[in-house]
Amino acid sequence: MAHYQNASLLVQSQHIKFDKKYPPGATVVHAGIYRCTGCGHEIVITNERMLPMQNQHRHAFEFGPVSWELIVCPVD
Repeated sequence: MAHYQNASLLVQSQHIKFDKKYPPGATVVHAGIYRCTGCGHEIVITNERMLPMQNQHRHAFEFGPVSWELIVCPVD
């Protein structure tokens, strides 16, 4: 889970960009922190970069398939 020190520097958002789930190797449009929906591993991705391929991020079978979601993004 992403941590922060000063809550006044963050704004909660209900933007639809946080609703999308991405498969391994997908190219993302929004820079930010992405979280694996299965195991919770977090990574930082810059604009128009690919998420890790299936063979680059693996987790235990019980966590289900690898899928990524945007959890924090900078203001555009």
